[in-house]
Amino acid sequence: MKNVKIYTSPTCTFCHQLKEWLQEKGVEFEEFDVFADEDARDFIVKKSGQMGVPVSLITSEDDSEEVVVGFDTDKFTQILGL
Repeated sequence: MKNVKIYTSPTCTFCHQLKEWLQEKGVEFEEFDVFADEDARDFIVKKSGQMGVPVSLITSEDDSEEVVVGFDTDKFTQILGL
């Protein structure tokens, strides 16, 4: 199973859409609020190279990582095998 972490902010419309979409698909995820968590914000800026949200970090069983910037259902479907 893949580990999904999403980095969001409370006022981000696409963040809310991403969470709803993942829940509808039955995908478990861990959420980090970059507005309230400075360490999470710094971490994801280093991973993605930008300040925008949502940013998702998907880790496979072999520890390979995929970073998805934005709410890209096609990319999530491909990476998660949905």
